[in-house]
Amino acid sequence: MSSRTQSFSRSSSNSYNSSSSENLPPRAMARVAREVRDLMKKSPEGTKLILDSESLGEINAEIEGPVGTPYASRFFQLKLVLPGDFPNSPPRGFFLTKIYHPNVDMSTGAICVNTLKKDWNSSVSLGHVLSVIRCLLIVPFPESSLNDEAGKLFMESYDEFEKRAKIMTNVHGRPTSSVVNKDSPTSPSRASSTSPMKGGGGKSSKENEIEFGLKVRNSKSTSGSSTTTTTSTSNSTILKQSNSSDRNIDSKNGGSVAKVNRSSMSKSRTEKKKKSKRNLNRL
Repeated sequence: MSSRTQSFSRSSSNSYNSSSSENLPPRAMARVAREVRDLMKKSPEGTKLILDSESLGEINAEIEGPVGTPYASRFFQLKLVLPGDFPNSPPRGFFLTKIYHPNVDMSTGAICVNTLKKDWNSSVSLGHVLSVIRCLLIVPFPESSLNDEAGKLFMESYDEFEKRAKIMTNVHGRPTSSVVNKDSPTSPSRASSTSPMKGGGGKSSKENEIEFGLKVRNSKSTSGSSTTTTTSTSNSTILKQSNSSDRNIDSKNGGSVAKVNRSSMSKSRTEKKKKSKRNLNRL
């Protein structure tokens, strides 16, 4: 935010400091607290609550410039000052960021919209007020303008009005939101979850966990296959050894059997020779 915008914001805030410190009745304070909690959970489209005020008598918010308007792609801060008899009386709205608009006072940032005047009723919520103010950026009402020059240009030459509004927007509007979003990719929680791990090559921790799990599975399968290969190799070795021993045993057994057969054959031959000799002697 530029120095011109900061001085504008300080002057507007100081001018209505007494209003923001007005004491609300207990019932009104309970209602405001409930609505603030609701806005923290879910705010209207293009609006965000800013929790930097010291009392519930002043609600600070940020509005994103609607697409298709001179205020697109910029962010504008505003505040709602609640009167002491709220919600019987409407809050007063002020832009804290300088903006060129028919219904916004250039010097004080005061906002003129029927919802905060004749159309107000006690059932209107703060979220609805923020929505109406954002819609005012889309469809101004130059008939009830607080910036007569902007209102006249809007009616007579919209192109000239758009040109001046864009110049003011680019000078004073914020290019980025001042509200930290918990779900934003740049928030600390998301940043830590997506920060590169050592040796992770810039990958998220979740990706590294998955990759690590895959590596563990692969190493297990590799070790399992190597174990199986080793087991099969050892088994084949054992089979070879057993087959070799069987062949050795068979050869040994075969040799002993051959020896027995040869011995028996020689004995039978000797006996035959002896018998033939005895027969010859008898003759």
